[in-house]
Amino acid sequence: MAPARPNIILIIAEQHRGDCLSIDGHPVLMTPNLDHIAGAGARFRRAYTSCPTCIAARRSILTGQYPGTHGMVGYRDHVDWDDPPVTLPAALSAAGYHTYHAGRDMHQTPRRRRLGFDHMVILEEYDRFLQDRAPDAGGRMGSGVMNNDYTAYPWPLADHLHHTNWTVDQGIQYLRQRDPSCPFFLNLSFLAAHPPLQPPSFYFDRYVRTGVPDPVIGDWASPPPGRGLGLDVGQQPVCLEGEKLLSARAGYYGLINHLDDQLRRLLNPYKGLVDPDNTIVVFVSDHGEMLGDHYRWHKIMPYEGAARIPFLIQAPSRLGISPGTVLDDVVSLEDLMPTLLDMAGVEIPDSVQGRSLWPVLRGEAGPERAPLHIEHAPAYHCLTDGHDKYVWFAADGREQLFDLGADPHELRDLSTVPACQERLAGWRARMVAELADRPEGFSNGQQLIPGRPYTPLLAKPVACGR
Repeated sequence: MAPARPNIILIIAEQHRGDCLSIDGHPVLMTPNLDHIAGAGARFRRAYTSCPTCIAARRSILTGQYPGTHGMVGYRDHVDWDDPPVTLPAALSAAGYHTYHAGRDMHQTPRRRRLGFDHMVILEEYDRFLQDRAPDAGGRMGSGVMNNDYTAYPWPLADHLHHTNWTVDQGIQYLRQRDPSCPFFLNLSFLAAHPPLQPPSFYFDRYVRTGVPDPVIGDWASPPPGRGLGLDVGQQPVCLEGEKLLSARAGYYGLINHLDDQLRRLLNPYKGLVDPDNTIVVFVSDHGEMLGDHYRWHKIMPYEGAARIPFLIQAPSRLGISPGTVLDDVVSLEDLMPTLLDMAGVEIPDSVQGRSLWPVLRGEAGPERAPLHIEHAPAYHCLTDGHDKYVWFAADGREQLFDLGADPHELRDLSTVPACQERLAGWRARMVAELADRPEGFSNGQQLIPGRPYTPLLAKPVACGR
């Protein structure tokens, strides 16, 4: 008799940088529970989002398609998805899974469009929950720090009223009330570590006490005029230093540490909510956060702070992942759907462009993979193979080239170094080929053409093909 299909818990953080894990070597941040997912399973050190913004990234999670195919190549909210392909929850539901989404929505339009989930509890419910229990608080942003700001303020209410606690509460409630006759797919989606930077006081104070590392600043980066004084606190560029830097990073790290501790409530084996012998647990983020690196705040950019994400997976022993596996393969959010379907024994739809990572996780050598294409309208296109990173700015044709092996913080731009011109030309040729079929006209097959219109929503998405 074949073993039962595994249960699946997919945990999605918001704006969580790939380097913000203790197990990745972060100097102060504590993430013991996330580290355990990696320690009991595997982590990818070169995981990326192919479009560092929430809507595009979440469409890739749901469909296994690259932005140029699903059509969202930048940020534009409230866009109907007229004819979505088969989604991850829809494929699992069709295979007999009980599918449930709790927490931050997936940027569906309308917000309650299920896209394959049997049931959803989203932040609209949390806002009502908070209003009922703290009617005078002014909601999630009553302190005055807002949802894109680098300003920070400790959560002013009781910890159990925090949106991270509430999201875990919904997951626990589901696990206690789910249909036990079938496997489950729980998508637990957090607002953290997206601003407002409001962790509970304990976590904010912890990182004020420990101190925070300085931003990394490339030799190609320039500070904003007047070192940022007078600029909007929710936009880039920035110059975070002194108290401004300490508060912003303490708030950000505090949100992640708080989320990590709350996950223990859900994943603690002694509570019996999750059977580790029959449950796949995955942790990813939609994108990262520049956090002051290279004088930048927010997401969007092709640099490691915004584009590299955590990708951790723990699975039952029968699925063949050796504990403590660390992989340097370049992977992306598009690989999530085919990997989970493959491990669950569910057919992967033809519409999926990502590849299953299960063979790699089992230690099998896979075919060589083309460099990953990362983009964000209206700014840039980028290619990386995990060793080099090439960036082409669509408006004016500027280029950057980084050696990620020797320079993981992208401190030195090699595009103007005479000895690197042949290397640069090779990457430029790859980008010419990558963009040859794009509707904007960035490439004529021979050269790159800057200055073309580059909007967040493609009128004619690129044809799908694996």
